[in-house]
Amino acid sequence: MCELFIKADARLWESTTRSLRIDGMVTSVRLENFFWSKLEEIARRDGMNVVQLITRLHHESIDAGHDLGNFTSFLRVCCARYLDLQLAGDIPADVNRPISELDAPVILGRERQKYH
Repeated sequence: MCELFIKADARLWESTTRSLRIDGMVTSVRLENFFWSKLEEIARRDGMNVVQLITRLHHESIDAGHDLGNFTSFLRVCCARYLDLQLAGDIPADVNRPISELDAPVILGRERQKYH
């Protein structure tokens, strides 16, 4: 079983730091390459680039009152949830289908039932 994880391409867990500008402030985000690739996929689905997606997630997190003390962990969890919601069938595997067109309240309701 572990061979699937141990013998994976080591570049997936190598970290890359990217500098980006959010509200005029330059910040650096360090993530494993696997997570960068998932963020790129998520962004493309709605016609954005990664910087636009991260900026939007940052703004909406602030608006929702989230503690952004560990924003990088939040981004990792976003990627994991994206994959989990795809496996559950709540996010279509078809990457040409925008996430913004999905019924978020219904999906969140099903997810809450799953974890509570």
